[in-house]
Amino acid sequence: MSDPEPPQIKEEKEELCTSQEGEQLENDRRSKSRKTRTCKNSLKCHTCGAVFKKRYGLKVHQRCHTGEKPYSCSTCGKKFTRTSSLKDHLKTHTGEKPYSCDTCGRKFSRKSRLTDHLRSHTVENLHFCETCGKSLRSRPGLVVHMRIHTGEKPYTCNTCGKKFSIKAGMKKHSRTHKDEKPYSCEECGKGFITSTSLSVHMRIHTGEKPYFCATCGKSFRTSSASLVHMRNHTNERPYTCNTCGKKFNNNSECSRHTRIHTGENPSNAVVIHVVILPSNLCLEHVLSFCDLISLM
Repeated sequence: MSDPEPPQIKEEKEELCTSQEGEQLENDRRSKSRKTRTCKNSLKCHTCGAVFKKRYGLKVHQRCHTGEKPYSCSTCGKKFTRTSSLKDHLKTHTGEKPYSCDTCGRKFSRKSRLTDHLRSHTVENLHFCETCGKSLRSRPGLVVHMRIHTGEKPYTCNTCGKKFSIKAGMKKHSRTHKDEKPYSCEECGKGFITSTSLSVHMRIHTGEKPYFCATCGKSFRTSSASLVHMRNHTNERPYTCNTCGKKFNNNSECSRHTRIHTGENPSNAVVIHVVILPSNLCLEHVLSFCDLISLM
């Protein structure tokens, strides 16, 4: 089996995709506004000043101010401001990924996600973490990533008080209180909180392991598992125990180690103490010793 994917890395990836997609949409909108601002019959949004050629474009835009989302997913109930966004979302339930990367073959359900992914194959405009060397495609993504090393968790669950480094992680966690799992596997029926978790799970049934180690050739189902594995070759250990200074190559191992110092037993597991008796002890003495232990 491959190494488990550290949850913080998974959260970091999802937040990065969301922020970059939003930046791209905003850049497209501004570009469109500049081109249409000189049109005589252009329509202007009285709230933010954005300019549109057609009345329908203005109508859809105004929904970002009013919060109106007239289109909803019949599977999970999520709402959207436009039909195109709903169509893209439906692909997360069907598993359809029509956009593929010509370089590595990875597939995406949205064209914007593919565009964002293509930047990973170029060194241009990458931002590097000074602590572990990881490369990020945007500065906001680097800020989010740095919280893994600093331990900063600015988002708090209103139900249980658990803290998170990114807002998306807190939203996903909130579904655990509602037992909300809108994405289910058609093979085994297992439910998932996010479509990303479902996609990764499906690889268990298909046997797909699209991420390969360039050093030893070992394959993995997730990119984060591949990243953690690579640290075995580089001997990189970016996670440090604050108590004794011992270093680890992934956060989950570091968290398990810290419980040695705190005495925390999160699974409430029964601790079994093994006592080794001298080999020359007769059976009668052994049975007497067992009787004594049972009375303790």
